[in-house]
Amino acid sequence: MTTKATGNHRLLQLKSIKKVFARGTIDEVTALASIKLDIYDQDFVTVIGSNGAGKTTLLNIIAGVYPPERGGSVTISDEDVTHLLGYRRAVYIGRVWQQPETGTAGKLTIEENLSLALLRGQSRGLKGATNKQRRQLFREELAVLGLGLENRLNTPVYTLSGGQRQALSLVMATISKPAILLLDEHIATLDPKTAKTVLDLTDKIVRLEQMTTIMVTHNMEIALNYGNRLIMMHKGRIIVDMGEAKKKALKVSDLVSAFERAAGEEFDDDTILLSRGE
Repeated sequence: MTTKATGNHRLLQLKSIKKVFARGTIDEVTALASIKLDIYDQDFVTVIGSNGAGKTTLLNIIAGVYPPERGGSVTISDEDVTHLLGYRRAVYIGRVWQQPETGTAGKLTIEENLSLALLRGQSRGLKGATNKQRRQLFREELAVLGLGLENRLNTPVYTLSGGQRQALSLVMATISKPAILLLDEHIATLDPKTAKTVLDLTDKIVRLEQMTTIMVTHNMEIALNYGNRLIMMHKGRIIVDMGEAKKKALKVSDLVSAFERAAGEEFDDDTILLSRGE
């Protein structure tokens, strides 16, 4: 099922996406089952679902971490990238992980981390910039955060707080202006206050850069309050796909009812009903 939203151009298309792990063993599990999904330019999609729903596997398929089963295809900006390995697909995709340590190199400085992020986007015309030009770019991008990091380019990243480090990860993921930003429960390990700060910074950067974004979350209230489109997954399938007008009119209890109607079973995962963050 597909909902057309803000953009007038289809940026990402998934067709017949299936992913099976441990095939042929007693541990075989179908993580994704015949997913079909269109994401449009400047969509900000929140993806909700309990553990095992297939959310992270979906992001990994998009990012090229896993290939889909035979017959599935991934198209980004009208280019078939199904067989493009993850490191090659990084030109199209920026990603922020759940753990701040995953997306940043702690022993390197802020400037060195941002330089590495730029290397992934060389085709965006940035590799010809001088060191002075790059530092100015880094300061401008960091200033948007409002955390003072633009004045700490030589600071080792391991000295930053979890929230500062995740905010830096956001800048690293978007600095080369990739086609798609993937956020994989990126506030899950932060305390509620810091999580809210990072979430608001995320929303600010996405709006400022007009980024096409897919954000996985475990929290229904967050899924309803952020973005212009909401997708709910269950047992490897997309069972709910709604646009901005509809989701803004809903409360968490309404979303639970929508799940139960679509899934044909009672909702029993209380962990994603919490309103205090991830």
